[in-house]
Amino acid sequence: TAVPILQELIEKGEEEDACIELLSNILEVLYKAQKVKPGFSAGPSSPSRIHLGKHLVKVKKHVQLVLERLLHTVNRRVIVLERENSLRSHYVACMAAILSQMDKDHYSSYIQAFPSRAELMDFLMETFILFKDLIGKTVYPSDWMVMNMVQNREFLRAINQFATTLTEMFLSSSSFELQLWNNYFHLAVAFLTQDSLQLENFSQAKRTSILAKYGDMRAKIGAAIRDMWYNLGHRKIEFIPGMVGPILEMTLVPELELRKSTIPIFFDMMLCEYQLTASFSRFEDEILRKLDSEVEGGRGDEQYKQLFESILLSCCRGHPELAKPGENFVALVTGLLERLLDYRAVMNDENKTYSMSCTVNLLNFYKEIDRQAMYIRYLYKLKDLHISYENYTEGAYTLLLHARLLKWSDEANTAPMQGLHSPSLHTQRQLKEALYNQIINYFDQGKMWEEAIHICKELAEQYESEIFDYEMLSEILQREAKFYEKILKVLRPSPDYFAVGYYGQGFPTFLRNKVFIYRGKEYERREDFEMRLLSPFPNAEKLKTTSPPGPDITGSPGQYIQCFTVQPVEEAKVRFKDRSIPEQITNFYKANHVQKFSYSRPFKKGPKDPDNEFATMWIERTTFVTAYPLPGILRWFAVTTTTTNIISPLENAIETMMKTNEKILSEINRHQNDPSLPVNPLSMLLNGIVDPAVMGGFAKYETAFFQESYLKEHPEDQGNIDKLKDLIAWQTPLLAEGIRIHKRKVTEDLRPFHERMEQCFVQLRAKVESQYGVREMISFEDRRSGRPRSAAWGPDWDRLSHAGDSTEAPPTPKPAPRTAEGEDRRSERKENRSSTFFGYWRQETRLSVPELPEPKDDKRRLSRNMSESSLGSCDGKQPPPSREPSTAGTPSPTALSPSPTGFGGRVKSASKAPPLPRRISPTVYEAFLEQSDA
Repeated sequence: TAVPILQELIEKGEEEDACIELLSNILEVLYKAQKVKPGFSAGPSSPSRIHLGKHLVKVKKHVQLVLERLLHTVNRRVIVLERENSLRSHYVACMAAILSQMDKDHYSSYIQAFPSRAELMDFLMETFILFKDLIGKTVYPSDWMVMNMVQNREFLRAINQFATTLTEMFLSSSSFELQLWNNYFHLAVAFLTQDSLQLENFSQAKRTSILAKYGDMRAKIGAAIRDMWYNLGHRKIEFIPGMVGPILEMTLVPELELRKSTIPIFFDMMLCEYQLTASFSRFEDEILRKLDSEVEGGRGDEQYKQLFESILLSCCRGHPELAKPGENFVALVTGLLERLLDYRAVMNDENKTYSMSCTVNLLNFYKEIDRQAMYIRYLYKLKDLHISYENYTEGAYTLLLHARLLKWSDEANTAPMQGLHSPSLHTQRQLKEALYNQIINYFDQGKMWEEAIHICKELAEQYESEIFDYEMLSEILQREAKFYEKILKVLRPSPDYFAVGYYGQGFPTFLRNKVFIYRGKEYERREDFEMRLLSPFPNAEKLKTTSPPGPDITGSPGQYIQCFTVQPVEEAKVRFKDRSIPEQITNFYKANHVQKFSYSRPFKKGPKDPDNEFATMWIERTTFVTAYPLPGILRWFAVTTTTTNIISPLENAIETMMKTNEKILSEINRHQNDPSLPVNPLSMLLNGIVDPAVMGGFAKYETAFFQESYLKEHPEDQGNIDKLKDLIAWQTPLLAEGIRIHKRKVTEDLRPFHERMEQCFVQLRAKVESQYGVREMISFEDRRSGRPRSAAWGPDWDRLSHAGDSTEAPPTPKPAPRTAEGEDRRSERKENRSSTFFGYWRQETRLSVPELPEPKDDKRRLSRNMSESSLGSCDGKQPPPSREPSTAGTPSPTALSPSPTGFGGRVKSASKAPPLPRRISPTVYEAFLEQSDA
């Protein structure tokens, strides 16, 4: 009589506290009644045992009554109550107690008691949904182990009993219910993957206790899921691809036997789809998509990757028609798994450097297999990482990859929206325009104004010629103009580049035994960079050498990091060749859009000369080529090829002289552009070259390479020797201009220092002009207010860049005597000159010899004709013919001819002793000449 009353009150939601207490007492009494045991000596036919049997039958009927009247009622009450209601957990406890007292007969009779098949199906659907909800959001705290495990034990029994009902009553062609089976599979997988059953997360003691009392319920439900899947027969195709995700989630549970028994379900899915469609593309797409989210969520490991590969390959090879496509699929999934595991391993690190690398590996993978949605998803993950680290340039390049996928059209967006883009951007044109504006902002913040200008031009083309939005055209052109102004006026320090090698088996696969080129941040020292680099690997050892390590390092289980600075190798820019270009423009390309980098390691070879190290100073030059140019979507890229060349001492001397000349010219340009610059850097540079007491100049080169004994031993170096002499000769007018600027800016305190430097230079110039000829560089007025220019070293720049290439030097023209008239004309031009511009060297132009103490010997002065010829060439016209008669076939005394190093201008050799410079006594000067001739 109590049970019907309880049913009525619970359905109405009245007196629930009392109802729950009464129901709990009833279930407790029934539980104890079922546990009554006969006496130890009682036989099978003894009165006590017969009485016990009748007692248990009676108890079973009471349980049947409670089951039929209250189970469904309690279930519905649990569904109705809010999660926060305290009564809900009590009802769930009562439900578990009812289920615990049910045996197979109870389940069978309860199922048969439903008056119709539809009502039974509704009950099963309702129960599956309720169980799944209670498993996902348990009513008990997670540390209530006993309550949770008792509930799971009873749910497992019920699920298995209901599975039998499904197979018997809802599997045939006429009675199959897809949604009911689908709910069963989702419930079973949710049960298997719930946190309270993941024993590997518990302590050893707790794990042992659970296994002893309840066993590993995951293996039991996993076997049931597998059997139910195979029971579906030809109905399996209806669960593809819907069940791919849940089955994948189940196989990722880290339990070896479970994985071995359930991974073959994937092959069955492949085979099922292949037999119907001759492919398994739907299965493949779904598993790739689900695998990404599952591994990122923390599931999967190296063991799973190996099991997946071995089990599926074995299954595929047993079916000839699936052997090849199956192998390709397995390679695809294992490749993705490897990248996902690498990504997950570093995604939570404080240092996001390696997260960026793994993100790029993944987006490149998705691009290769043409999964655009996943590709775009990881593009935005990468962009967010860059912006969080203020890598605005890299963030812009990353967004640009998405923008390039879009068209300038009014087609609808098909890819899912990412980032902060407004849902109102319905067309590809709208989204692309929004992306471009964001990219321009990022390039501006990253000081990559050249790149921002390219984007502005593309937008301007659309505004002007496609949509005719002149207001937007005006705005974008104004932004573009500001970027041009910033290029010339805003200081941009060039970044340093570092080669980093990760050696040893202790590194993850995406780093192991690989070399990367890193782009440093502004003003970042190598020490700071190394500290940032080593922070994720506190146990790594820093290698002290720059040579590639041997197998003892690469194969060791440890971690070894090698780091050293490399120099970017600028690609030749044809459009800059033979042009006067502001150095702010050219400097950008020296450190950007670079894919080659070099490292030079000096070493000694041959007999050592203690007095002259240059004679045996060889260079081992290693050139690294990266997978992509820098900067790009990362601040670093892997090195794809490495080559090593040996630079001879003579070639090294040529390169050193070229770099020195470039540095002098750069300082001159800087000071002419900005007179307020401090003079100290220029002072140190010039003094280090002209004062023998400081650096010794190029005297070591003369001793090492200009002796007849060297040329006899190395006759093939004649061309390079001529190059080196030519570079030494061309350094003189550069130094002269630098000293002229220094004289104008030097303070009174440094006046003695300057005078000493002038005296040294006079001696140096006298010696150089006497031995290597006179080089004069043309000066001209910059009518555009004197912007600094970078040297374009003439048509043979490429040949200069590779000093080892042997080239035949053209004959040096014979010297011509200077006339007093020509010298006067030169002096007059100097006085009248206003703003001179020390620019690049061309064959048609020359830079003036700067104002310095004039030589006393008037015979050293240039002729009037020569001066007029050089001036006439500044406008690009050919110089007028000499007024003096000349003999046919005799070369002109002076000419604007190319030098062996590619310089243009006036080249004259010196066939007689140089003039006596001012402030030097004849005795000292004669001694100087004797030493030079020696």
